[in-house]
Amino acid sequence: MSRQKKEPNGCGCLQIPFSVIILIFAGGYWLFGQKGYLEIVKLLPQNKDINIPILNSTPTVSPTPTPTISLTPTPTISPTPTPTVSPTPTPSPSSTAKPKPNNQQTTPKTPKVEKTPLPQTPWEKKVIRGIYLSRYQVTNNANEQTIRQRVRYYRSQGINTIIHGVWGNGCTMYNSEVMQKTLGYKSCPNKFREKWLDWLIDEAHKQGMEVHAYFEKGIKLDKNSPIFDLAIAKKWIVPGVDKTYSGIEHYVLDVEIPEVANFFKDILVEFVQKYPQIDAVQWDDYLGYHAELPGKVDRTANLTNFVQQMISGMKKVNSSVSFDICHHNPYWAKRYFAADWENWDVDRVFIQAYNDENFQEELNYVQNSAGIAITEKQFHRLKELVDNQAVKSILVFPDSGKPKEVASSLKKLVQKHN
Repeated sequence: MSRQKKEPNGCGCLQIPFSVIILIFAGGYWLFGQKGYLEIVKLLPQNKDINIPILNSTPTVSPTPTPTISLTPTPTISPTPTPTVSPTPTPSPSSTAKPKPNNQQTTPKTPKVEKTPLPQTPWEKKVIRGIYLSRYQVTNNANEQTIRQRVRYYRSQGINTIIHGVWGNGCTMYNSEVMQKTLGYKSCPNKFREKWLDWLIDEAHKQGMEVHAYFEKGIKLDKNSPIFDLAIAKKWIVPGVDKTYSGIEHYVLDVEIPEVANFFKDILVEFVQKYPQIDAVQWDDYLGYHAELPGKVDRTANLTNFVQQMISGMKKVNSSVSFDICHHNPYWAKRYFAADWENWDVDRVFIQAYNDENFQEELNYVQNSAGIAITEKQFHRLKELVDNQAVKSILVFPDSGKPKEVASSLKKLVQKHN
């Protein structure tokens, strides 16, 4: 059987002489070994990929689908050189900035929010919102906790000043060396803790309040006074009975007698030295001589001289204490009580307006004074007084003898009007 002729297939390399093939491989080997090859490569078009695995060992980075337009030309990527470690420069001594560790982050400061103070109510704008406490109403053998609680109670009722009795009916409500030396008594015969007034002042100041020492009854006393018999024996009392208030008979000490005048001055000086943190002392209309006393003697000049000397003595030892009075308007005080207080050199005057019949006339004097004193029987006047900006302070005298209840009623009325 004869062999069929086959068609050539493949590339036809088998038809090239073997010697030529060897020559081509030898030339290629020589070409790759030359440095100039890389220069030849550079001449090739850059927009065509050369599929040589050895030369394209670095993966090709695909372009971002949405290109970012930049005005800065794309830098040529060069092999990363080995970093050279340089010493950290020493900061200049004048530099105030201190480097922070790399792992420490600076937390931005939160700005402080300034709180806008609430506007004061007309009641809160009053300089003094005071209440009178008789010399027996808080002491009464009360311990420290009780006294401090009572102070906080009045603070909660909107009161900022306690006017507390420290003297009355011819004797002190604290142990007094002047009393002991002059009269043979160290105090009034009542039960009180030695430091009651210290506790009261301390707690009041902690609560942002003031304490005014109230010299009740001033230069007057009744038959229940522990010094009544002694005063009669020493002839310290002016003739007659003072019946300023119906149902109460008072006897008035004669301050024209040097021994009496010095006694009061010494008592006051001793007090402001013993209690240097007291904010004020206050005397009331009992510092006066009623015009109906027998003899119709004008004691105005003597009383003025006495008060001036007493204030001067007090200021010499403690000038920071205010000397206040709560008295009748200047006309009535001088006309009916020989109390020419406009010439007494006092620090503050509060007009006592307990007579409601003349209330509108009293307001004319109140507006030119430090404030007004009323009782709970005049609470129907409260809104009028609170709204009146010319009334600088309001003092309340609990005529019922129940200061806690009066303070509570006062707060409710103020809240209602506000």
